[in-house]
Amino acid sequence: MADGAFDFDIVVIGGGPAGLAAASTAAENGRRVALIDETPWLGGQIWRGQQSRPLLAAARSWFERFKRSGATHISRASVIAFPASGVLLAENVNGPIQVHWQRLILATGARELFLPFPGWTLPGIIGPGGLQTLIKHGWPVAGQRVVVAGSGPLLLVVADSLKRKGARVVTVAEQAAWNSVMRFGRALGGHAGKVWQALNLRLRLVGTPCECGVWPVRAEGTDTIQSVTLTDGNRVWTESCTLLACGFGLVPNIELALALGCELTDNCVKVNAQQATTVSGIYCAGEPTGIGGVDCALVEGQIAGCSAAGKEIKAEKLFAKRASWHKFRAALAEAFTLRPEVKTLASDSTLLCRCEDVSLGRMRQFSTWREAKLQSRCGMGACQGRICGAAAKFILGWGMESVRPPLLPARVGNLISEQPCTSTKPPC
Repeated sequence: MADGAFDFDIVVIGGGPAGLAAASTAAENGRRVALIDETPWLGGQIWRGQQSRPLLAAARSWFERFKRSGATHISRASVIAFPASGVLLAENVNGPIQVHWQRLILATGARELFLPFPGWTLPGIIGPGGLQTLIKHGWPVAGQRVVVAGSGPLLLVVADSLKRKGARVVTVAEQAAWNSVMRFGRALGGHAGKVWQALNLRLRLVGTPCECGVWPVRAEGTDTIQSVTLTDGNRVWTESCTLLACGFGLVPNIELALALGCELTDNCVKVNAQQATTVSGIYCAGEPTGIGGVDCALVEGQIAGCSAAGKEIKAEKLFAKRASWHKFRAALAEAFTLRPEVKTLASDSTLLCRCEDVSLGRMRQFSTWREAKLQSRCGMGACQGRICGAAAKFILGWGMESVRPPLLPARVGNLISEQPCTSTKPPC
């Protein structure tokens, strides 16, 4: 991909299901559309590895639809700044790229929520989603003793993948109570496909201990994890393991929206019925507006694509379908709400910010994210607060108040670059 400056009617950031749907729909409505994503593939994390040989019908359909739409895919590019109104500055291995836009759609997805507990930084402890990605890329897990813990439906999906690849899943520990999970199961009644998926998944995990109302309290080991201690609030026991997949659900990637001045509500990007944010010309779809899964992301992406293309009537025809998935989203959030006990897992000596070695006790000395950052460098490491910021929000009640460029670690030369030219030729 060559560096330069390029002009599009609509630019979509994020190549997951929401971004794919938004870009395809907008392009089908006659707009010049670009989709920017950091990865070399389309589909985000959920459809990772599906593009070259799609096994899922939905993934195959949307890959083909995107290809037919004529939208431009700007791959391996990270958005780092906004040098002017209607302009994005991105960088890839070859240098800076300026992309001019009239309408912008944010489809930046979500990431795993990691909460600190004693021993959580030991080698061999990884997020369930991260482990799933490694498995998809052929990382050998056969013979490993794995504990899967935390919260959310992803735990069962990862346990199934581990089992298929020959790992021994010692237990799946879901922190949500059994009655909450059962209520969620009943809420799936209006979505036959989800019910079928859940039943098949549970059948494949017959023989694997799956417990609700259980959470980790500490991990122990020397050079790597050797055991994890679990509790149900009444009893405490220890399971030996060689891997711990632990994550407490997902948090929306809202940094880009914050940097652009979009308002938030309940830590999600605030949008109206047309998926428009509070900033004129900017729309948002998928997990940044609320954790709702792939089906919810797809319909929101289509609405955002239609709306950004000026086809509001087409968008309105999808409102009822979106409402149905929003009910599912609300049921998901209610069922897997984190219990108060997991707020108190970390001691004062437990690291909260792994990048800069800042303990929770040190963080408790401050009352705002800005103050903590200035005094301790918390959030100034490689992840730029994406891990510790979410944890601080949950445990301390405060997190990042604002985001400023660069949004990701970037080359200084790219940040100060200026591209005087504009072109409609796709950057490839």
